[in-house]
Amino acid sequence: MSTHYSTQVREIGPEAASFASQGMIVLFGSEAPPELREFCYIIDQTPYEGSLEAGQTLEIDGTEFPVTAVGDVAQKNLTDLGHVTLNFDGSTRAKLGGTIYLSAPDGAALPQMEVGSKITIRD
Repeated sequence: MSTHYSTQVREIGPEAASFASQGMIVLFGSEAPPELREFCYIIDQTPYEGSLEAGQTLEIDGTEFPVTAVGDVAQKNLTDLGHVTLNFDGSTRAKLGGTIYLSAPDGAALPQMEVGSKITIRD
């Protein structure tokens, strides 16, 4: 099992949880524009090793979420900007280019991230 990506939440915008009702989490690196920063979980910007693809596992603080689809610019945005939307609707077809689609375990709520939360993506 190899880890392709690892980061930590450094800051949480006051409105970051507002997307939870839509089943989404928005991540952005430290260079997030001020008009977006309040809606984002600010993370360390780190490179992605290898290819981001369906079938991998995204883990948040020990809870695993299978990757079901990946938008065509999600990996580039994640590496270059630390920016990606996590959508937990389980779609198997990417509708938005900058989004990673995930499947939540049965009955699992959206993860409640806090400063220091760890996010990894692995095979």
